[in-house]
Amino acid sequence: MSEAEKPLWSAGSATGIGSLPGTDIAEAVKFTLGELPELAYLPELPGRGPGADMIGRGAAFLVGLPIELYTGRWRVAASAGRELRRSYDLLERDLDQLTEQAEGYTGTLKVQAAGPWTLASNIELPLGEAMLSDHGAARDLAESLAEGLKAHVADVRRRVPGATVLLQLDEPSLPAVLAGRVRTASTLHTYRSVPRSVIRETLTSVISAAGVPVIVHCCAPDAPLDLLREAGAAALAFDLDQLGGDRAKLDSLGEAVDAGLGLFTGVARTTAPASGRLPDAAALADRLRRLWRDLGFAEELLAARVVVTPACGLAGATPAYAQSVLKACRDAAHRLTEQ
Repeated sequence: MSEAEKPLWSAGSATGIGSLPGTDIAEAVKFTLGELPELAYLPELPGRGPGADMIGRGAAFLVGLPIELYTGRWRVAASAGRELRRSYDLLERDLDQLTEQAEGYTGTLKVQAAGPWTLASNIELPLGEAMLSDHGAARDLAESLAEGLKAHVADVRRRVPGATVLLQLDEPSLPAVLAGRVRTASTLHTYRSVPRSVIRETLTSVISAAGVPVIVHCCAPDAPLDLLREAGAAALAFDLDQLGGDRAKLDSLGEAVDAGLGLFTGVARTTAPASGRLPDAAALADRLRRLWRDLGFAEELLAARVVVTPACGLAGATPAYAQSVLKACRDAAHRLTEQ
């Protein structure tokens, strides 16, 4: 089997979306490598404060585009602010822990970063409006991000040479960008919607530059699944609850599977219910089997094409609940291999 024909992950795989509670990166890396051996990921710990949040961490991948945190908002600056320098430092610590603990690892390894449209919606120009307001600035950001992520992925591959590396782009703001719902700095108005073709071309440029297969994650109810497939994603990551019983959305998933994409399907809730009940692996697996039957595909393909995940990041969960969720996802994934 050639390298191009090799599956990106083992059948019966589970993984996390990105964030975990806590501030101890050594413990978090140890946990993800131990509990998710088929598809481990480099965890994000936003509980460490500014610079560890999604936007601050994403800004650390920008090349030649310094950012600072000003009055609680990230904005373009003449030089890197203190929080961005902290982002660089935290990322380097994370990678050092990964290098140390993943020595000899030969499975699939996922790293995550905020996508270009989410960054453009949340990083402001020096005068106060989001980079999204200036199409030239948004284009420059995407080019900067593509260059930075290419270097980041290459660094991870050097540090863990036996791993099959995947990149996940997080785009929670994408539906709002597409629909013209992103608020201006005054919050009184919204920015004009960005044409679908521009969004697709920008995502394609970042995906193509990465040098590894890219998963695009969007857990919003109106996630543009067709657009993400058209942009060149190797897999779609989404919250199954947000799809409901919408036939059009299910059809979009079916088209993605037909096109050869994988589905990173969020089935486990990210915070504990009031009852305190822990997620049940058998129930998660049954839910995925029902989805697969609704999509109309042969059951023997399910374990290979679907990766089991929580609905979104787990930063808001207790450490104990986050552990129980990922263990349930892992056990559910193994159940999918049983005929």
